[in-house]
Amino acid sequence: MDTEIRIPTLETDRLILRAPRMEDFEAYAEFSASDRSKGVGGPYNRAQAFARMGELIGHWHLRGYGRWMLECKETGAPVGTVGIFHPEGWPEPEIGWTVFAAAEGKGIAYEAALRTRQFAYDVLGWSTIISACMPHNTRSIALAKRLGCSADGTFEHEVVGPHLIWRHPSAQELSA
Repeated sequence: MDTEIRIPTLETDRLILRAPRMEDFEAYAEFSASDRSKGVGGPYNRAQAFARMGELIGHWHLRGYGRWMLECKETGAPVGTVGIFHPEGWPEPEIGWTVFAAAEGKGIAYEAALRTRQFAYDVLGWSTIISACMPHNTRSIALAKRLGCSADGTFEHEVVGPHLIWRHPSAQELSA
């Protein structure tokens, strides 16, 4: 049985979307412990952050897609995570994002989410995808709208609570 995890590396003008590495952990743990992580169910302690970082890698193995660590090309620093997320209990795969404090407000999540959507449509062959935002996460909702998403209902997750569903434009709509 082939158990090798293959996480592709993608690029944008400013970012490298790559597999998480151990040297990313301090930045990831700092984000996870901060109030900024409330938008993704946090804050989390270091042990929880380590488990969640392992989940980033495990998702690729279980689903064949997942989230990337975002590396700033200019500095080499990890600046967030973006990718496709589909845990148990989620209505369908979603493009999810987190941006670390130093990269906030620079368009990093937008740039990486666009590249992720292109990957979902061009490589995975999907025709649609969602993003799910907690109702209080106004920055994520604003980003979903900037990505051209439209409101498409809600769902209640048994652990992390209510989410608003934002539907991305389909591959066909983007190519028209």
